[in-house]
Amino acid sequence: TPLLPRDIDGILAAKRLEVLADGVCDAIVLTFIERQRSERQQSVEWMARQRAKIDAGLAEIARLVRPDTPYANGPAFGHGDIAVGCLLGYMDLRFPELPWRQYSHLDGLFVRLSGRPSFRDTTPVVQTITDTMA
Repeated sequence: TPLLPRDIDGILAAKRLEVLADGVCDAIVLTFIERQRSERQQSVEWMARQRAKIDAGLAEIARLVRPDTPYANGPAFGHGDIAVGCLLGYMDLRFPELPWRQYSHLDGLFVRLSGRPSFRDTTPVVQTITDTMA
């Protein structure tokens, strides 16, 4: 099954979701790295700018994802679903405190995507130090 639609509007819609998801992931990664620094070396202002990017990108994704269809851009699974699904899973992994589930249709999409073998079989397992010592 092709992951991109055949029509230019569908292709652009899927690519738009990919670009937004990538941008939000970039801001999340930068925030994660900044949090690894000692507390006195962290820049609160810089992290606030990254958070603004995350919030704005997520709001735009929520606006673009259609709540009346089973997938991000319509009735078929595709490129946009992979991008958005990976973003939402990454937020759960690294920043579970981010309130992305306020967008109930994104939560519904993530539940549907998480049930797919391709997502289920590639979900990272988080191990703690005590898990690896056992």
